[in-house]
Amino acid sequence: MREKWSAHDDYAGAFRCIGGKCEDTCCAGWTVPVDQPTYEKYLQLAPSPLGRLIQGSVEAMPPGAGGAKPSAFARLKMNEGNQCPLLSADRLCRVHGELGEGLLSHACAVYPRIAHTSAGIEERALSLSCPEAARLLLLTPHLRLPAERPPATSGEAAKCGANPLLAWYWPIRKAIVNLVRNRQYPMWQRLFLLGILCRRLDSIAAGELHRTAMDFLRDFEATVATGALQGQMDALPIDNQAQLDVVLRLAGMMLHRSNVRPRFVECIQAFTAGIGNGPQATLESLAAHYALVQEQYFAPFVRRSPYILENYLLNTIVRCRFPFGREAMQEGSAYSMMRQFSLLAAQFALMRGLLIGVAGFHGKDFSPAHVVHAVQAASKHFEHHPEFLSDAHALLVESRMDGARGLAILLRDAEPSAPTPPALRRSAPDPQAQRPN
Repeated sequence: MREKWSAHDDYAGAFRCIGGKCEDTCCAGWTVPVDQPTYEKYLQLAPSPLGRLIQGSVEAMPPGAGGAKPSAFARLKMNEGNQCPLLSADRLCRVHGELGEGLLSHACAVYPRIAHTSAGIEERALSLSCPEAARLLLLTPHLRLPAERPPATSGEAAKCGANPLLAWYWPIRKAIVNLVRNRQYPMWQRLFLLGILCRRLDSIAAGELHRTAMDFLRDFEATVATGALQGQMDALPIDNQAQLDVVLRLAGMMLHRSNVRPRFVECIQAFTAGIGNGPQATLESLAAHYALVQEQYFAPFVRRSPYILENYLLNTIVRCRFPFGREAMQEGSAYSMMRQFSLLAAQFALMRGLLIGVAGFHGKDFSPAHVVHAVQAASKHFEHHPEFLSDAHALLVESRMDGARGLAILLRDAEPSAPTPPALRRSAPDPQAQRPN
């Protein structure tokens, strides 16, 4: 796919498509939008076998389904195998190969790159639904993040967005990145501290805490550096069953509303088998096994490669414009940094939970390749469904896990109870099963 931005020395700019060597197909199972200018170019193609195939494979969006939006004016009709009909036998794009990059729709041209430009702030991330993007991001020990791009004029961000703290976007982002990479704390404590940061920033934005953002950030970073809160966090509650229950319910989302791809089926089967699912399994036995495999297989892997979870979290932060979210970039919109934190926590807890189960399935053979497979398959299943995040937040509220105590339970590392539970017989259950009866 063509590079849409000028060269920047960051991870999104470093991505290169590997074409037919890729183990998955970008557009399999998706609705692929075609922007209006590209659609009109397709209608004007000269008669040829490829031209007729393109014209027969694209259709205008029906009224009420986004047809009025120039960015999603039309869509590609998938073939019987639910894949793009414009792929060659070696799974390369024929439009790009035979007609050139100028005939690619915007969505096809930029994927898996994600670019944000709003409120005078520009950033870009990668969609991990692409295997090569997942490999690049997850397996890079020293990930170079997007460079700071200040608004063109002073105060432009604050004027363009709903959140007055947008003027401090980059100092806030720097504090968040520093915290995510602070290995003085285990990852779950870094996330818990991130929740405290979001709560305080919400209070400042609402006028309830009469401090400037910069004064607060300086004090917050000084407190983090001393480790003064570590003892309090160590005393937070542990509830393996409640944590796993939410992970299971999150993993079960979208299964009945989307086209479940084989790679995700493999991921879910490995996860459920890895946490000890079997005919006699209960939530209690699954939670005990879940904690055990985290300690025996997943935690040692993370200690050897701590950057993997950090990189996943940082990409999610950039992709979701955390802690502001897209709402804060639009004047007149409601916003809550704590809500954005809940969404971030749900995504992280789900991905970490899936990886723990996959680690349990593979045991001592658990490798970076298994991580890439699981993250890519899960990202492709969840990331491209806009309703997933709102449904995930509703689940946290319903489960009373959206407050500080609940999020601590969700994020905290599971801990085995004594005595160590025996390993349960593994099986490969129906992926439609969300949790044990």
